Amino acid sequence: MNKVILMGRLTRDAEVRYSQGESSTAIARFTLAVDRRFRRDNDEQTADFISCVAFNKTAEFLERFGRKGTKFVLEGRIQTGSYTNKEGQRVYTTDVVAESVEFAESKNAANAGADFANAPAPSGAAGDGFMNIPDGIEEELPFN
Repeated sequence: MNKVILMGRLTRDAEVRYSQGESSTAIARFTLAVDRRFRRDNDEQTADFISCVAFNKTAEFLERFGRKGTKFVLEGRIQTGSYTNKEGQRVYTTDVVAESVEFAESKNAANAGADFANAPAPSGAAGDGFMNIPDGIEEELPFN
């Protein structure tokens, strides 16, 4: 089984391009800074910077919302590959192919630097902890 779940922040805005041809496909490339759980005494690095790629609707979601510093939860798989560069050297690659991407915190929490769990409930929240979504905005939601 090849399954990866990551939570981290974008190191810069997602770079989205569209493939050429009959059916243009959105391709997003981005890097997630994922905090390490434990820190060794001599290790100054506290995060790993993981190269990721997403396609189609997931890439379009990142094109719209993938801004530097935004915290996302990503589910996908690891994909390895290789190519020969201009100097004739073999280069090996490892990417996480994102199959789904979701926000990991509310916009208010991101602005305040707080975790989603500690953020106050949004106005209009029902007693069950979920926000009431007004009628007629289905077209604006980033998912179907």
